[in-house]
Amino acid sequence: MLNIVLFEPEIPANTGTIGRSCVLTDIRLHLIEPLGFSLDDRMIRRAGMGYWHDLDVTTYPSWEAFTSARPGARMWFLSARAARSYAQVDYRDEDFLVFGRESCWPSTREAACASRSSYARASRPPPRTGLPATRPTPPP
Repeated sequence: MLNIVLFEPEIPANTGTIGRSCVLTDIRLHLIEPLGFSLDDRMIRRAGMGYWHDLDVTTYPSWEAFTSARPGARMWFLSARAARSYAQVDYRDEDFLVFGRESCWPSTREAACASRSSYARASRPPPRTGLPATRPTPPP
């Protein structure tokens, strides 16, 4: 089973979307504090995240707590500046895909961890210029 790690996520909607995807694909989610939002029941209900209780999620108080709980874990740090595309990675069971905070990633502290891990580029596909126009064929 793959694992997704969100390092100090700031935007609740992004975390909610990733959490929903994790439920649907049977992927574990790991959240590294501090979070930019609350995960109490009231906020989860208010955000319409009824699926949150079905999610396999663990929260850690710090990066150090996470790495000490996962010694020797194979981590892929996803960055828009990495040389290798995420699609070129040979993922293994129990790999960790690490996403950083939305405003700044990676920090010096996390970049130091890359010596035992790898970076993969998480880039968006090129924008489409438009879909071809088609007309429905009228029935005979």
